[in-house]
Amino acid sequence: MSAIRVVLIEDHDLMRAGMKLSLQQQGNLVVGEAATGIEGLNLTEKLHPDLVIVDLGLPDIDGIEVTRQIKHQADNISKVLILTFRDQPQEVLAAFAAGADSYCMKDVSPDRLLEAIQTTHAGHHWIDPAIAGIVLQQIFAPESSSGPAIETINIQANAPEREQILAKTPLSERELEVLELIVEGDSNAVIAEKLFITIGTVKTHVRNILNKLCADDRTQAAVRALRSGLIH
Repeated sequence: MSAIRVVLIEDHDLMRAGMKLSLQQQGNLVVGEAATGIEGLNLTEKLHPDLVIVDLGLPDIDGIEVTRQIKHQADNISKVLILTFRDQPQEVLAAFAAGADSYCMKDVSPDRLLEAIQTTHAGHHWIDPAIAGIVLQQIFAPESSSGPAIETINIQANAPEREQILAKTPLSERELEVLELIVEGDSNAVIAEKLFITIGTVKTHVRNILNKLCADDRTQAAVRALRSGLIH
């Protein structure tokens, strides 16, 4: 696999140096690094990297605005991976609304960070399990009757995709019941209790669901189920 060309936008020098070393040890190529949003935007426009890793708390313009401007650059080909300590719902959802492809917390393990980078570079979204619930909650209930309006992502049901899934690998009635509880965020133990089945049986259903939906984990399965209209 060829090296992924990365621009790193992070204002803390020691953090940036450590991240750069980790990225290079993983086989990635850090072609540019910046301590401010403006500098990062200039590097991105000049170098056209495969991936831009952006911190949200930059000293001049925040990472959300940096993401938005990267995505609006002429001839942009860069994927954006947010790498931050911030996990507030407004910031997570605003980052995706600005065009971020993936969102990762800074306390992630090196192996998981590599997974996030490779997944994002391949054109897929990667959502840190620590904030996955925020995204799923917004997908499941995109409008709230209280609180200030915030810019969010919106995943609409896709009827053709639903028909394709059902035709190729139809889910059983029990699997659909388990999938609905996965979308609600229930653990295997809770699902077993609600459906009066063993945890081992739940695990079997979950494994079958992931295979049929071509999902790597429960979060991806839930997102695809909602997007395709399998679960409403």
